This record gives sequence, C-alpha cells and structure tokens, in this order.
Amino acid sequence: MLRLLPTVLLLAVWIYAFIDCLNTSENEARKLPKLAWVFVILLFPPVGPIAWLAVGRPRRNAPYGATRAAERRWVAPDDNPEFLKSINERGQRRPEPEKPDPGQEPGDGPRGERDREREPGKENGGPEDNTPPAAS
Repeated sequence: MLRLLPTVLLLAVWIYAFIDCLNTSENEARKLPKLAWVFVILLFPPVGPIAWLAVGRPRRNAPYGATRAAERRWVAPDDNPEFLKSINERGQRRPEPEKPDPGQEPGDGPRGERDREREPGKENGGPEDNTPPAAS
C-alpha cells in the first residue's frame, strides 16, 4: 500500500492540474497560451502538472482581478481611480435634502403640524404632568 502512495499522489496532482488548466480562461494563463499548458501537462506527467501549479496557474488573490504583474500592486482607495469614480457617481445620484424656506415658520408644513400636536396643553398632546413639586 505504501508503494502505491507516490503513484496515487502523482495521478491526483496530474488530474487536478489538468482540470484546473481546462477551467482557467485563456487570458488568465501565465507564461504560455492555455493550449500549450494543456499539452505540457499531458505530455510531461511528472513535471507538467507541477509547472502548471507553480508557474502557469493564475494568482487567485490578485487585487481587482489583475492578471499581469504590473497590475498586481496594491492601491489605496483614495488613489484608486475606479473607487473615486464610484464615489462621485453615488454622490450625484443622491437627492439633496429639502431645506426649509427662509420665510416659512418652524411650525408650518407637515412636520410643523405634528410638532404643534405634541405641545403640552394642545389637543392630542398626550398626558400632562400635573404632579406637584416635591416638598423639601
């Protein structure tokens, strides 16, 4: 059983590398075209799969979906033009809050009517506090 372990591991790595290469898009394969990687994996079983995993496979943790080395450097949000553009677009879509007219009284309008209703001593104003102050 122990003699079969290296063969089984090599076969597992070979199958994994082959399927991973087939599932990778053409523009994400590094160093060689995807078709060349398929042939390298199939024709050179001990070296091909390991070469694909070490060199040809795309980096999954590349920022912003970068595929080239020049694109892989980290960019702070305030230096990222795409992020700044999205902030500007969100700000333009947001409606501005309504500002009260200078001639309008604070109690006027729908909010003002509700505020007047809540004033003590007015209709529908809620319970009034009629308890006498505490004697000292």
